[in-house]
Amino acid sequence: MTIGHHLDVLYGLPAYTFPRPGNNPRPVEPDAPAWRITSDVYDAGEGWTAAFARFCAAVDTTRVKALIVGAWEEAYEDDSAAVIEALVAARDRFPALRAVFLGDMVGEECEISWINQTDVTPLLAAFPALEEFGVRGGSGLSFPALSHGALRRLVIETGGLPAEVVRGVGGSDLPALEHLDLWLGTPDYGGDSEAADLEPLLSGARLPNLRHLALRNSEMQDAVAAAVASAPVVARLEVLDLSMGVLTDEGAAALLGGQPLTHLKKLDLHHHYLTEALQERVRQTLEPGGVEVNLDRGDAEEDADDDGTVWRYVAVGE
Repeated sequence: MTIGHHLDVLYGLPAYTFPRPGNNPRPVEPDAPAWRITSDVYDAGEGWTAAFARFCAAVDTTRVKALIVGAWEEAYEDDSAAVIEALVAARDRFPALRAVFLGDMVGEECEISWINQTDVTPLLAAFPALEEFGVRGGSGLSFPALSHGALRRLVIETGGLPAEVVRGVGGSDLPALEHLDLWLGTPDYGGDSEAADLEPLLSGARLPNLRHLALRNSEMQDAVAAAVASAPVVARLEVLDLSMGVLTDEGAAALLGGQPLTHLKKLDLHHHYLTEALQERVRQTLEPGGVEVNLDRGDAEEDADDDGTVWRYVAVGE
């Protein structure tokens, strides 16, 4: 499956695409929407940095709270360095900015694993008041360990998340972080992390306020579930999300055999490969205590070769 829809909300604000040249923006207060600035990946008539400059000239940027970076030209070949440089250079013009999402592209524009990123942490360094940050695309993505005192929500969506990024996030000091969402992906698209790389995150030592943990879209979902089963951070979570991956009975049984999960408000396992018996065991263990459990199988379908080999897939790969 690929991503078929652009973001419609960021920082609780409805997304609004800044119009292309020649189209006047509808009357809108600068702080009302999450502004989506985009170009064309193929044959762009206006590059992203030019669109951003036009936006800065047309809108009172001192009131802008949220920015969505859409497509930049040739994102399948050129990374996001020029976009990040333009945003960092304009930091003094955005004193109210609290949320940025980098790479809001659908499959028709650029498949998630074709989006070329770079070191995205200069954005966090340039905007110390940023509360939400998201990025889509793992190719070339870098996230060296950092300290950021205001960030409450971090989302990294990939078809394959490099182990160095997992370790960078795990080594970061993020005392305000409440919501962490990592799409770990598959080795086919650069997802080379192992469950052991998650240990700094699962210890929770640098994430004292974490309440929502999503480790999803993973080919190694059974190993992730087993690691989570005894993770110290789980005791203070409200939401645990292990969805979109190749979760089988082995991983779910390990999860249920670990620490109690009845304190959770929600356990999300949608897009899974569990038998009916194991699904019922999950429900009987957690739902009577008031835990909302999502066991929607979705489009998680298995393929089998003539030799009996069974193939299972994450929700978002290419």
